[in-house]
Parts: sequence; structure tokens; C-alpha cells
Amino acid sequence: MDIRHHILKWTRNIILIMMLLMIVPKSERTRITNSSSQNPFAGKHLTCAIYLSNEITSKQGLETGYNYALLQRFTKDNHCTATILVRENEHYLDSLNEGKIDIYIARKDEIQETDSISVSNVLDDLYVWAVGDDPSREKVNSLNNWLRHITHSKENIERRERFRGSFNPFRLAEKGAIRNRVSPYDELIKEYAAVLGWDWRILAAVLYQESRFSIKAESHRGAKGLMQIMPVVARKYGIQDLIDPQQNIAAGTRMLGKLQGNWRSEGLSGDECIKFTLASYNAGEARIHDCRNLAKAKGKDHNNWNAVVEVIPLMREDSILEEESVKLGKFQGNETIKYVDNVMALYNAICAIHPTK
Repeated sequence: MDIRHHILKWTRNIILIMMLLMIVPKSERTRITNSSSQNPFAGKHLTCAIYLSNEITSKQGLETGYNYALLQRFTKDNHCTATILVRENEHYLDSLNEGKIDIYIARKDEIQETDSISVSNVLDDLYVWAVGDDPSREKVNSLNNWLRHITHSKENIERRERFRGSFNPFRLAEKGAIRNRVSPYDELIKEYAAVLGWDWRILAAVLYQESRFSIKAESHRGAKGLMQIMPVVARKYGIQDLIDPQQNIAAGTRMLGKLQGNWRSEGLSGDECIKFTLASYNAGEARIHDCRNLAKAKGKDHNNWNAVVEVIPLMREDSILEEESVKLGKFQGNETIKYVDNVMALYNAICAIHPTK
């Protein structure tokens, strides 16, 4: 009897386990399938490109940033990694055809389905994701399945809203608008501003001044991303991808933190320390030391930014080359003066549209 009892007990347990497996939610089965060998992207390193021109003036907002964030989620869900390219004014169709690009994101009217290119269903009535070398349509079908699932999710609706609309603080403040967000990257900005000991809205003002919150911003000198970081600085801080918002802001705040620490050691504090930090972020610390030294030599308060600004016109004269307190020679300074003024004006505008620290 005992043996038969145990056999019956184990039989019932096995049946229960099989029944549970049969009623696993479809979403979970999909997740499992996505991690399996049937997924054409799983386990691979992809090269992806986003080409969306003129996004700064687009009514849709920061489209590249939105699609970049969506691609990051795609790689997580599909158990792969990716290098994401977002260069301004560079088409990637040839690279897609040549197999150098795995996924290419563009506006729906900028790419067409061909014998060699498969195009996904339209996302948000605006974008398509394209793949090359997909005769069985396995890749594009996988993309469509994922996009169909993610598009209407609560997470993606929130993501879409973060990147849509106007982000011009001056224009919004002029209209008397009150916003619960000032950028798509508020959470990251708050995190890194806390490290600096700053009101996060000052750091938000720096990002807007540098890039208008666009991850694809790039200067003629090669500075990249949200805080316009030079590649040499990225290497110094071990940053691998300046397009990535988190890595770019991390590099920028490390620079600001180093500069701020140096100015504090000179006896500066409060708003004056922030202004000198901003000036040296723009022009370089040695240049601002020259300006302070000249201000001191002329009997000005070298710890007051406005007093230092008064002597900067002298830095443009040939006679400055004879000044012992100036080490680097002539300095125009117009850009730096304007930079500090703009950041502080942006800060005031952001405080108006987002009164809460």
C-alpha cells in the first residue's frame, strides 16, 4: 500500500507540473522564445544606425534620443549588444546593403523596401526599422513582433512623452509654462548634479547650452553628445561611448567636479565658484587663471566673475603679451562670457518652468 500511495502521489505531482507549464502566460513564452536560438538577434553584437535629420527644429522633439533609448531596450529584450551610430547628415543605406549595418532606423518616407532591404511596420506613424540580407524575412518579422509588443506598453508611452515636444526653456518661460520635466534626461541630471552638490537645474542648463538635449550634437572640433565631450577626455575617464547619455553626462560631471574642486581650493564658493567652473569648462582652466591674474594685477576682485569680465577686453590687446601675470597670451573671451551668461539665464528660465528643486 505504501508503495502504491507514493507512486500515486508522484504521478499527481508530475501532472500538476505539466499543467502549470501548459498555462505559462503567452508573454513569458514570448520572452523565452526571444532568448532562444530562434531569435535572429540573440547573442549577437549588432551595428545599428539612426538617421533622422533636423531633429532640433522638428515638432516631434528629440527623435534620435527616443529611438536610441528604444534600441537600448531592444538589445536588452533580445539578449544582444549593439554599437549605435547617430552621426548628423550621414546616410547609411550603402552600409546596410553591404552588411555593415544590421539595423537602420529612418523616417518612413526616407527608406523603401527593396529586394535586398526589408522594412518593419511603421512605428509611431513616423519611423521604420530596416534590415538587409533577410530573404526569409526572419529578421524583419522578429522586429515587427517586438515593436508590436513594445509600442503600446505603458513603459514606451512614457518614453515617447519624455522625448516629444519643445524643450526651449526661454520660450517656455516666456509663455508662463509650468512643466514637470525640463528634459528627457532629468533623472540622470539629478543623479549627477547631486555628486557636484548643484541644484540639478544648473546642470540641466549646461546640457541645453551644450547640445539642446540632443545626443547627436557634434561640434566642428569633434566634441560629442549631451555635454560636448572631446574624445581625448572620454579616454581619460574610461568612457567608451559618448553618444550614450549616461556615459556622456558622467564624463561631463567628472570634468566639472575636477574644475570645481580646483576653484574651491582657490577660496571660491557658492555662485562665484559655479561661474568660474562654467567659464573654465568652456575656455579651459589655464585661460581663466590668466584672466583672474590680470584682474588681480589691475586691482580688481579676482574672485568675482563680473569683475574678471571687466578686464577680459584687455586680454585681446597686443600689449597683453608683455603682461607677466598672463601665461597663454591673447584671449578673445567673448564666447566664454556669453557662455556663462547663457547658462545662468537658462538656469533662471528652467527655475521658472520647473520651480521645484
